[in-house]
Amino acid sequence: MCYFGADMKKKTSAGILLYRKKDDGMEFFLVHPGGPYWAKKDEGAWSVPKGEFEDGEDPFEAARREFREETGFDVDGRFIELQPIRQPSGKVIYVWALEGDLDAAAIKSNAFAMEWPPKSGRLQEFPEVDRGGWFGVDEAREKLLPGQRGFLDELLNHLGQG
Repeated sequence: MCYFGADMKKKTSAGILLYRKKDDGMEFFLVHPGGPYWAKKDEGAWSVPKGEFEDGEDPFEAARREFREETGFDVDGRFIELQPIRQPSGKVIYVWALEGDLDAAAIKSNAFAMEWPPKSGRLQEFPEVDRGGWFGVDEAREKLLPGQRGFLDELLNHLGQG
């Protein structure tokens, strides 16, 4: 278990893995993190739209909130709860899968502020997510952060595609 700061709280995140069925196979909606650290990273840098939630907060409601904050879209339907996965950092991610569709080019993410360049004393604002995209199974595996790839496998098995 990984602890942060003096409060020794375990970090948790929740998100939604949107998928759609196409004639040539399944596609998964992933997001690329915004900000200068991720700007030139691609393979192994994309994520399920997700975010942290606090103890006592409902993970499913947090997943829906975070999806909306990172994409600008509300989603609804028959959600499939996937098994949480502990990341190498110790963070635990809870994910629900949902069949759906959205225009990846139309996402609108909330923003965060950070000092940039480092030690410059200047705060700059960056989007939490700078773009989204739909990817087939193989490409999604390459794009996703390694610690999140298990969500693809579980969903594909659940849908009889694995």
